[in-house]
Amino acid sequence: MKRELDALPANDTWTLLPRLRHTSYVGCKWVYTVKMHPDGTVDRYKARLVAQGFTKELDIHYSETFSPVAKMSTVRTLLAVAASHDWPLFQMDVNNTFLHGD
Repeated sequence: MKRELDALPANDTWTLLPRLRHTSYVGCKWVYTVKMHPDGTVDRYKARLVAQGFTKELDIHYSETFSPVAKMSTVRTLLAVAASHDWPLFQMDVNNTFLHGD
């Protein structure tokens, strides 16, 4: 959690401002994941701060994009194409991603 929180201001993701009265905000929550080795032992613990998109309000927040998510059917298709062409596959873990940063 500390690495995630430290990365947000370090990458100029947002600026902390005082909360304004009578203003609608999109909330956030922590999502925790335990990454496992193939043998079932714990590899590491991960924490992500994510926007609660279900709190968005029409005509207020809908012009903002938070985090696109790949559909599993797209991932399966890419894996099938890679397998059929005998392409090598690699896995990468990214601590922080900023899709629309400067």
